[in-house]
Amino acid sequence: MVGADVIKNEITAHAAAAIAYFPDARTIFEIGGQDSKIIMLKNGMVVDFAMNTVCAAGTGSFLEHQAERLKVGIEEFGDIALKAERNVRIAGRCTVFAESDMIAKQQYGFSKADIINGLCEALVRNYINNLGRGKKLESPFVFQGGVAANRGIKAAFEKVLGHEVVVPEHYNVMGAIGAAILAREYVLKTGSPSSFRGFKTGGLDFVPTSFECTGCDNSCEVIKIEMNNKVVAMWGDRCGRWTNSVDNIRL
Repeated sequence: MVGADVIKNEITAHAAAAIAYFPDARTIFEIGGQDSKIIMLKNGMVVDFAMNTVCAAGTGSFLEHQAERLKVGIEEFGDIALKAERNVRIAGRCTVFAESDMIAKQQYGFSKADIINGLCEALVRNYINNLGRGKKLESPFVFQGGVAANRGIKAAFEKVLGHEVVVPEHYNVMGAIGAAILAREYVLKTGSPSSFRGFKTGGLDFVPTSFECTGCDNSCEVIKIEMNNKVVAMWGDRCGRWTNSVDNIRL
């Protein structure tokens, strides 16, 4: 839709940005608003990764919800966690269990700082147990994504790993930086002009719709995007019947 020069997934984009800033990086922790991922690097190449897109536990949206419930600004969440005086274990494997456990700990008399710190540690514990299971976590560690702004989560990672975790200056847009790096490399390598349609695409009228394909028993839900009354993108079909039917329309 925007005239991308090259199409890469978010794993590759995050890895490209991390390597550009930290060439020796071995492990990337990425936690965003809706999902989280872990990426293992070796000699500047992705050798393994895992993603969590099913449960919101440990993502920015869950932390923001808990901050609202505790009447704390999300920007203050991490700093408050560092003021904890007592250790408290919060069940972090599920958003529902975590919330009910936090309420119980409040009733037991634990301070807000203790509970927030316990939540940070629970989320890191859950992250490493789920995404890092069976993987060798090696330093240098790089923490990316919006949640990297939370000093409590960073401290919890360092406590579990026993090693420094680096947060890049542009932690919240590392995926975008990586995408830009990959696009630049592709254009320079091929020598062809960029096909990027420009920032004016932000003002174009995109209309998304969906339909169920009846071509086979998979019954795929296909997403269709129209721009200026022309179909410019389709996806969601397993066989590629609809995805491959759209030409790269240049505006």
